Amino acid sequence: MLPGGKFSRADLPNDAYIWQRRWTPSLGRAIAEAAPLIRDWRVLLAEADRGGGWSAANVDWQALAQSRRPSVLVIRIDGQIAGLDERALLDELVARIDEARRSDPAVAGIEIDHDCATARLEEYARFLAALRGRLPRSLPIAITALPAWLDSPLLKAVIAQADEIELQVHAVENPRMELFNRRQALDWIDRFARLGRPFRVSLPIYGCRVSWRADGRLVAIEAETPLLAGGDEAVELMASASEVARLVRDLRENRPANMRGIVWFRLPTSDDQRAWSVATWRAVMRGRLVRGRFAAQVRPSDRPGINVLWLENTGDLDLELPRRVGMPPECTIGDGANGYAVIADASNLVLRRQGGATLRGHQELMIGWMRCEPDEGEIDVQP
Repeated sequence: MLPGGKFSRADLPNDAYIWQRRWTPSLGRAIAEAAPLIRDWRVLLAEADRGGGWSAANVDWQALAQSRRPSVLVIRIDGQIAGLDERALLDELVARIDEARRSDPAVAGIEIDHDCATARLEEYARFLAALRGRLPRSLPIAITALPAWLDSPLLKAVIAQADEIELQVHAVENPRMELFNRRQALDWIDRFARLGRPFRVSLPIYGCRVSWRADGRLVAIEAETPLLAGGDEAVELMASASEVARLVRDLRENRPANMRGIVWFRLPTSDDQRAWSVATWRAVMRGRLVRGRFAAQVRPSDRPGINVLWLENTGDLDLELPRRVGMPPECTIGDGANGYAVIADASNLVLRRQGGATLRGHQELMIGWMRCEPDEGEIDVQP
């Protein structure tokens, strides 16, 4: 059990981040479709980069109003910004919030997303106190919190300045590791609950492409927007829907008394191939494990003697692509495609998936080719 106080089996209220910088028609449709599932939107308003420069999202205030859901305005401040105590930074932040509130008088609060180093938490606490003094008391302030801060005695000074905290239990800490680990997330939630402050848990819906140099230095993290970044190596990561669903079920059964709900990162759209579908997201909200199966199909190509191998997701929900697909023994020549590479096994060729990826319901993916004509029943699809 999570010892954060009394527990409740009640449904967990759900918020969602709208993190897109560019608002497109598909985002408007996603907002309308997901609105019945959502308590509040967490809307990216603007970002301050490490040099103190600002960029803004082109928020469609009409689409938000039509969803009939309150909005929390999110300001992201780069974790490596030169300094937080500069008056210019506060002036710009407050001006942007005031302007947004004129566009949307129903703003329910603001949120500061600042992933600073643990050594800078004291500075961050002072910044939040100064910000609190510049905003109306009627406007709640939320902040995001990193698990890396849990061991710092300065964390209490930071969260004391916030009305609510969003504990982020997903991140790219190492490009060779997963985005989300259920057991680790439960431990972080347990530890944070003991601090006694009201909080929500931020859970992932997304995937990303992580690229890095040979010396291990991170080059880029690509999400819904391709960056065409370089790098010596790259891997696709995707949050496991089944693992997140298990955590939701855990929290429903053993919910800390001071945990207020879940904030999902980020609202998926039909254009976003690095996020779950809404159908999968809806199932995970209910804590239902995502199940399904893949059907392998062999089809002729436009080249004589060459057949292509397809995987079809026959269900309604996203499925994590199988790690290995074995070809029949008579297939001695072939290769992989779309994230699969061929390796020689003891008795046959095997297509092995490189990195994490999912296939949405009722969609198919070509994963390789072969110079043979096997029976589809001989294709060995392995989880």
